Amino acid sequence: MLNIDDKGNGGSGSDITLQEIIQQPKLWEETLGIYKNHKEEIEKFIQSIDTKGKALRVIFTGAGTSEYVGNTVRDYLEDGEEMTFESIGTTDLVSCPKLYFKEDRPTLLVSFARSGNSPESLAAVELGEQLVKDFYNLAITCAKEGKLAVNLSKEENSYVLNMPEKSNDKGFAMTSSFTCMLLSAIFVFGKDSLEEKEKAVEKIIALGNEIIEREQEITKLTDFDFDRIVYLGSGSLYKLTNECRLKILELTAGLVVTCNESSMGFRHGPKSFVNENTLIVSLVSSDPYTRQYDLDMLEEVHLDGISKKNLSLSQGKIEGEWEKFELEDKGLEDIYLAFPYVMIAQMISLITSIRVGNTPDTPSKTGTVNRVVKGVTIHSL
Repeated sequence: MLNIDDKGNGGSGSDITLQEIIQQPKLWEETLGIYKNHKEEIEKFIQSIDTKGKALRVIFTGAGTSEYVGNTVRDYLEDGEEMTFESIGTTDLVSCPKLYFKEDRPTLLVSFARSGNSPESLAAVELGEQLVKDFYNLAITCAKEGKLAVNLSKEENSYVLNMPEKSNDKGFAMTSSFTCMLLSAIFVFGKDSLEEKEKAVEKIIALGNEIIEREQEITKLTDFDFDRIVYLGSGSLYKLTNECRLKILELTAGLVVTCNESSMGFRHGPKSFVNENTLIVSLVSSDPYTRQYDLDMLEEVHLDGISKKNLSLSQGKIEGEWEKFELEDKGLEDIYLAFPYVMIAQMISLITSIRVGNTPDTPSKTGTVNRVVKGVTIHSL
């Protein structure tokens, strides 16, 4: 379906989005280099925060895909005496600021932003400064010229970490911007050593290149007539399913209806979504215990015989009679498996968008949904 040519083009109004999907392995390496160059500055900034003897409250924030960065990384991180973690969308922080911002809790707002021009991103910073006594900002953004980066670069209590220039996706959907910001969050807040992080990046780059080489296999598995898709996962991979779901919703402009749920939670009502035109995709965990629940649900929906196709994404071989896309086993934990998994989901979205006659680079034919959100009124508090 994609028919990638020698220059990496796909046709059908998909060239920009396709390029931004397949450039990701290179950008992950570049993101690592950026972090290493700024590692001491970032650590110095965070250590300089005066928490008044309290644990620093770290709030990950963003809207849409940018919010899902924080949602995905949150469960991977451990709360401690020095730092606690939460993920709250800018849309919630702005609409209900008194519910989420606490005056007496020293807070570091970590803003994820592709453009840095979304009204909610800017308003969340302003409201935090207004409501929290000891308030700090870390912007992880793909646009150094965006309003968020420009504004915070002038503030003493703020630090701006700019992503690779090419991660500022020009297509409608966020792809490489999502993975680069997620990787940076792991670098900044993950407890593993730099050496361990470097090894993990080397492995996800290898898997990313494997996915590009196996594009025709992905096309063969997913280029068929379905109009509903379900993404399932557990733990941080369940949080990732929201981003997988959003990609196909955006790129097909709603022509394919989407649903996401945890593997265990799917039985509790959402399974009603499945009909004979449904593709179910499970992001199988690398954890041996958790994986059992993912496989149980795959077996259940396979035996139900209701859906059109069931597909598992896994690291290494798994047993089962459904369709499988098995990546080389690199021994990666789930937070790092998020990178190849979401890359596959991006490709599925692109393939499906073309199949239903849409143009992935500009999927909203009505123009009512935009790359940078419009029409937001920010009200004074």
